[in-house]
Amino acid sequence: MTKQQAVLSSETNARFRAAVQRLSGIILPDSKVAMVEQRLRRRVLDTGQKDMEAYLQALMAGRLGAAEMEMAIDLITTNTTSFFRENAHFDYLRDILLPQMVTGHNGSAPRLKLWSAACSEGAEAFTLAMVMAQAQRSGLRFDWAVLGTDISRSMVEKARAAIYAADQVSALNTDLLTRYIMAAVNPAEKEQVRIVPELRQKVRFRQMNLMDPSYPIDRDIDVIFLRNVLIYFNAEDRAHVVRRLQSHLRPGGYLFVGHSEGMSVKADGMERIRPTIFRKM
Repeated sequence: MTKQQAVLSSETNARFRAAVQRLSGIILPDSKVAMVEQRLRRRVLDTGQKDMEAYLQALMAGRLGAAEMEMAIDLITTNTTSFFRENAHFDYLRDILLPQMVTGHNGSAPRLKLWSAACSEGAEAFTLAMVMAQAQRSGLRFDWAVLGTDISRSMVEKARAAIYAADQVSALNTDLLTRYIMAAVNPAEKEQVRIVPELRQKVRFRQMNLMDPSYPIDRDIDVIFLRNVLIYFNAEDRAHVVRRLQSHLRPGGYLFVGHSEGMSVKADGMERIRPTIFRKM
């Protein structure tokens, strides 16, 4: 693709990066141009365009359709995920928040709603599910549901399948592996595992763009995880996203962000509990 890289003009590159930011919030610096070309290389061929310049111009002119733009953004989106990533957040949820949330309901069992707002292929959402299931096993009385959303349609499809490479769950302890992970029955698929049905039926996934002006999500969410996403947005978009998320939290609900994002949350009505944990007042 050396020829394609040579003919990509700075103007087209700048226009495409602006379009990506407008549609997804993701800021692509100049240093990412090679990454963009590498990830979109196959789309140039599949759409019959002569080079990257022609592909991006056709894409931005709408000649390739909205689905192609969605696919392009999907391909350049960074999807980094793992089970129990930044584990201290899950410890805090299990040890501090859940006991608080299930008390004071006059003996009834509350229904808790959790949202993984940039779920990628679902590891975070299923980690939340494991935490909730384990808390129930410890004796806490509550019902629960987890929602995972992501801008990437392909990631949402993977999350719904709940199939992972065996090495992705290798760090789970024996109890979690035994209770919540199924090994493949087919020897040809021995390097793959799947989340057990008991968790899959409690977790839903849907495609959603955080840059949309409104979200088709309940407005009484107890816990939202949006981690390692705000770092890709500019200050204005970060503020808009946080305010929209805040509007979907119940009073007293919690927002978790990534460890490099604590200073990104600046919203009236949100109280900082920990450097990366906020409570809606």
